Amino acid sequence: MEIAWLEDFLAILEYGSFSRAAEARHVTQPAFSRRVRALEEWIGTPLIHRTTHSVKLTPAGESFKATAEDLLRHLEAGRREALEQALGAPELLRFASTNALSLGFFPAWLRQVESTLPFNMNIQVVANHMEACERMMMQGQSQFLLCHQLPQGTTPLHSGRFQSVRIGTDFMMPISAPVSEGSAEPCFMLPGSSKELVPYLSYRQESGMGRIVAKALDTALPKARLKPIFTSHLAKLLVTMALEGRGMGWSPKSLVEEHVEKGELVRAGDSSWDIPIEIHLFRPLERLSPAAERFWSHILSMPAPGEKQA
Repeated sequence: MEIAWLEDFLAILEYGSFSRAAEARHVTQPAFSRRVRALEEWIGTPLIHRTTHSVKLTPAGESFKATAEDLLRHLEAGRREALEQALGAPELLRFASTNALSLGFFPAWLRQVESTLPFNMNIQVVANHMEACERMMMQGQSQFLLCHQLPQGTTPLHSGRFQSVRIGTDFMMPISAPVSEGSAEPCFMLPGSSKELVPYLSYRQESGMGRIVAKALDTALPKARLKPIFTSHLAKLLVTMALEGRGMGWSPKSLVEEHVEKGELVRAGDSSWDIPIEIHLFRPLERLSPAAERFWSHILSMPAPGEKQA
């Protein structure tokens, strides 16, 4: 059995088809199909139904998916730990962070943690959209993931193979440029009407923010009449578009607080349109490096958000 076979199998699930997965893996589709077939022959049973246009796993494939993810994550984590030992950097802590949190929350939170941490840290941070961060965790490329989520939300990391702790709270608020300088009236106001849809600055679905807003619009918020006019996975870019008066959108309050205080942005709806969110730190359930375990124990010993130090 070859490691590449496991990577091929998971690539099919990630990209949704043999052709797209083969392209991403930089092999021809016939060669890619032969490698997937070799994995199935090694296991002894088909993993993927080949009778539909969309990728669908067999029961055996569903069962093997978690095994493949765990094997690759363990191998990658072990490889990195061995390399760090060889390079003399055994205390390295690897973080994945969503773009929005890497810009504002992470530096201040890290200063707070370091002020009480009894040992020095060597930090590596990679910022990306939520899907990419989840993939890094699933593949063992990061030890920790910092992300937003709904209080009752779920991600692929809620699979029984990861755990998380809440390290902060925030809320997403609807924002718009004001109609004029110094005005509290927004250019674009929720909920919109049958005659005039609200120009909407939306998140892409691979964004954690996109998942959060989409779920809130479906289940929790009043009905809105929105017309998407601009889409991105970058919260900062959507804020910039709102500042230019292009439309309204939702943003974490912590990301736009300064703009709101200056009057550059105003609410595009009352508090009934707010979306409560939490900031979580994820880690795998399996044991991490000694430095990462000491760091996690320290995080768990810190007061929960909103609590005062005893």
